[in-house]
Amino acid sequence: MLLHVGDNDFAAQIENEKGVVVVDFWATWCGPCKMIAPIIEQLANEIPEVKFAKVEVDENPSATSKYRISSIPTIMIFKDGAVVETVVGFRPKQELEQAIRNHM
Repeated sequence: MLLHVGDNDFAAQIENEKGVVVVDFWATWCGPCKMIAPIIEQLANEIPEVKFAKVEVDENPSATSKYRISSIPTIMIFKDGAVVETVVGFRPKQELEQAIRNHM
């Protein structure tokens, strides 16, 4: 499952969620974000037991500020509402998948 989440529903969709949630902080103007987007989509299809969400940083300043996102793409892995791992910058699919599976 891949959702687009904003400041207004971040708490409900991410922070209050049980289990593993992967959040991709991105921007339309970010080249590496465009490179990682299809990888996130593939992983969302291949790991259905994990919830995936995308947060556009320019449109959602509250979530971006709260989690101190200063470089994008930033992938945050949440488990039961808490951040358990942060990956900054483009990473290969295998590396992201392993990071996610480590928290399942």
